[in-house]
Amino acid sequence: MTGPSRRQFVAAAAGVGTAAAVLASAPSASSARGALAAGADPVPPASLTADVTLAPGTVAATVTGRVYVVLTTDDDAEPREQVGGVADGVPFWGLDVAGLVPGGSTRVPLGAPADGFPARDASALPPGTYRAQAFLNVYTHFSRSDGAEVDLHLPGGDGHDVFDGTGNLCGPVVEVTLPAGPGGALRLVLDRVLPPREPVPAGGTAQQGNPGDSEHVRHVKVRSAALSRFWGRDVFVGADVLLPPGYDDPANAGTRYPVEVNHGHFPQGAPRGFTEDGSTPFGAFWLSGTAPAFIVVAFRHENPYYDDSYAVDSANLGPYGTALNTELLPEVDRLFRTVGQPWARVLSGGSTGGWEAAATQVFHPDLYGGAWIGYPDPLDFHALELVDVYGDDNAYVTRHAYLDAPVPAAREVSGKARFTTAQENARERALGSRGRSGLGQWDVWQAVFSPCGEDGYPAPIWDKTTGVVDHAVARYWEDHYDLAAHVERNWDDLRARLDGKLTIYVGDADTFFLNVGVDRFKERVDRLEGSNVTYHFGRNQPHGWSPWSIREFYDLIADHVVAHAPAADQPAAAAWRAGAAPADGTGSEAIG
Repeated sequence: MTGPSRRQFVAAAAGVGTAAAVLASAPSASSARGALAAGADPVPPASLTADVTLAPGTVAATVTGRVYVVLTTDDDAEPREQVGGVADGVPFWGLDVAGLVPGGSTRVPLGAPADGFPARDASALPPGTYRAQAFLNVYTHFSRSDGAEVDLHLPGGDGHDVFDGTGNLCGPVVEVTLPAGPGGALRLVLDRVLPPREPVPAGGTAQQGNPGDSEHVRHVKVRSAALSRFWGRDVFVGADVLLPPGYDDPANAGTRYPVEVNHGHFPQGAPRGFTEDGSTPFGAFWLSGTAPAFIVVAFRHENPYYDDSYAVDSANLGPYGTALNTELLPEVDRLFRTVGQPWARVLSGGSTGGWEAAATQVFHPDLYGGAWIGYPDPLDFHALELVDVYGDDNAYVTRHAYLDAPVPAAREVSGKARFTTAQENARERALGSRGRSGLGQWDVWQAVFSPCGEDGYPAPIWDKTTGVVDHAVARYWEDHYDLAAHVERNWDDLRARLDGKLTIYVGDADTFFLNVGVDRFKERVDRLEGSNVTYHFGRNQPHGWSPWSIREFYDLIADHVVAHAPAADQPAAAAWRAGAAPADGTGSEAIG
C-alpha cells in the first residue's frame, strides 16, 4: 500500500482537522430547519477534474449512464472493486452522462457539481499518491406501459452489482498525486466492457444469469409476461432449485416433496450455501441422509433498481409479486415433483428475505402454509430503521430544542454507531441520481414502496440532500406496503388465513435497528383479537441471529408441514417425515 493510510483517510472523511470533508455532519440549532448539512451547504468548484474518454471501438453506439471516478491507495485490486460499503469504501465521485459517443469525452469534477463520497472534494483527501480509474454504469432506455420514459441499468446475471455489472465500462488504472496543482486534470479512459459472469447460450439472455446445473441443483428461467408488458421489453425471472438426495433415484419416481421458498438477495451459488462436496455446514447436513427431504427454491429477480424486487407488485419495479408467485412458482411445480399444495409450501428468509417472506405470506395467505421471518426489513414504517416516516419531519436528525442529533443507521452490539442515515444516503446520492444507486438500501425501499413520480422515477420519500420527509409519499407507503397497517386494516379477512403462519425472530441489538420494526409490528398485531404470531428475540444479538441450528430449523418446518397436512394426505406426510435417517453430527451450526 502506498500513499496515505486508511486511518488518515477515515480521519479526513470524518472531519478531523478538515471540515470541508464532512459529508453528513448535523447542523446546529441555528441552521435553517428545513435543511441539513449532508450536502446542503454551498461548496466551491472542484479542486481536481477528470476528463473521461470513451475509447473508439469499445462500444458501437452512444452511451447514457452514470460515470464515476474512483481513487484508492490500495494496489491489491482495481479501484472499482474497492468502492465497498458506507464505512469501508474508497472515495469516488459520480455524475450522469447522456449520449456519450465513442471517441468522445466527458468531464467529471472530483467535487461539485458531481456527488462524492465519503469526501465532497478531492481537496479533503490526505496528500499522497493515489490510483485512479474511470467507470461507467450503462443505462438502458425503457418505455414502460404506465407511460414512464426512464433510463436505468438492466442487470445481466450480476445481481445489479454496479461495479461488476454486465455491459458496464471501465478502463486502466493511472496514478495521481494529491494535492493537484492549479487547474489539475486527470485523463482517464473507458476501453473495456465487462462480460457476463456465465456464458450466455445461443438465443439466450444474461438476465438472471446462466449458472450450470449439478447433481442436486437445477435452474429455471422464464420470460414473465406481466413484467415484459410493464417494462416494454422481454424481462425474465429465475429460480435455483435444490433437490433432496435420492430425488433422481428410480425408486423415488412416485415421491412428491414439500417446498421451502427461501427468499433473499440475488443468489450467489446454490440455495442455503449448499455444495456438492459437502464442504459447507449446510451441504454436509443436506447430503447426510438425515435431513428432511425438502425441495428448496431461491428466486432470481434482479431488476433495474436492485438485486431483488422485494417480491411484491410495485409502481416502479412492476408486478414482480405476480411474476414470482403466478408465473415462476407454477413452472417450478411443473418441472419438479413438488406436492404443489399450500400446506406443503413454506417461506423463509432473513433481512430483505425476511421482509419478502412476511409480505408474501401476508399478501398471498392461501398460497403458502407458513413463513419463518428472520431479522426482517421494517414491518412497520413507524420504524424504518430509526426513521418514523409518518411522524418525523427529517430522516437525518432528531430535533431537540438546542441540538440536532444525527440519526444512526448501523451500530455495534455495544451500541457504538457505525454510520448515520445521512451518510448512507449521501453514498447513495453519489452512486446514482433519482434513486438509481443500484446498491442502496434506502433507494430500493423508495423504489418498491413509493408511487411513480412526475419524472417517471420513484417519488422521493425524503429530500436526498436535506432529509426532509414527504408525508404524502409516506401515506402511500402506509396504504400499500406497511405490513402492520395492512394486517390491522384487513384483520377480519386475514385472522383465520394467517393463524399460526408467522414466526418472526430478531436480535434485540440488530445492527440496523430492525428489531424496532419487529417490536412495533408485535405491539400492533398482538392487540388484534385472535392474533397467533410466534416471536423469538435474541438478547444482545446482532443482525443475522437465529434461534435454531440448521437441523433444528428443518425439523421445525418439517413437523409444521406434517401437522398441517389434510387428513387424506397425513399417511403420505408421515411417511415422508419418517424417511430421514436418525440425526448425526451434521447441522449443528446456526442457520442464517
